[in-house]
Amino acid sequence: MLTQSKRPLRGSRRRLLTGVVMLLTAGTTVAFAAPASADQGDGSTHTIFATREGLVGQTTANGHVIVENDHFVALPSTRALSADGSGAYTVRVCAPATGRCEYAPVWDVGPWNTGDDYWSTTRHYAPDLPVGTPQASAAFRLGHQGGLDQYGRTVSNPAGIDLADGTFSGLGLTANAWISVTYLWQGDARTGVIDSPAQPLNVRSGPSTRYAAVGSAVNTARVPLLCHAYGKWVTGTRGTTNLWYRIGPDNWVSDAYVITGTGRPVAPRC
Repeated sequence: MLTQSKRPLRGSRRRLLTGVVMLLTAGTTVAFAAPASADQGDGSTHTIFATREGLVGQTTANGHVIVENDHFVALPSTRALSADGSGAYTVRVCAPATGRCEYAPVWDVGPWNTGDDYWSTTRHYAPDLPVGTPQASAAFRLGHQGGLDQYGRTVSNPAGIDLADGTFSGLGLTANAWISVTYLWQGDARTGVIDSPAQPLNVRSGPSTRYAAVGSAVNTARVPLLCHAYGKWVTGTRGTTNLWYRIGPDNWVSDAYVITGTGRPVAPRC
């Protein structure tokens, strides 16, 4: 659970990383992912240290009241904050240790900073750092800015993303860990919105419910529709169809749970 000292001050697989930025501290080499090439336009990917948010019953920066087993993430900049009930800013978070991914909206601001859009090529805070390196991570590992965050607090871990309890456990994590984060709003692929209000939608390894569930897509998450295929017929919130979309590396969802504005394919054939 995120401690109060770490809370931001509010207005009160087959994806390969294209490069690595090597930073040195106290004789230790630490690798930070440089921007990855997009998988047909789904945004850049970086390796980021994730912490568990918790804080059930408290209110996020966008006014969402946190419930048990909630599914969302927090990023340390108000420039990537979705409205409550919206997935305008959505990330794909994947845990290498478990092979599971989740597509979740950004509904809170933190950890540590509130102005550090470190994923942006025109980052507005700590522009001396490489894109993809959170300022808190550099402060913790390198003593950047004297080891302090933007509010003058001593940074005690290198976190660049917080995960709500449901997202944390959905990835199969049991402790804070380095994960892969893709910032999906940066991509140029056609997108759709997940319509699965009862529970997060299973993401499959292929275009059928016969394929293994390899993660989940949260209601309201805006996901890239990279290509389509026809598979098992599914009845969902959007009707009955055998149309499926690939939304990430070996990640598939049924069109029966995706709002696209049409029942016809809106992405090229896989």
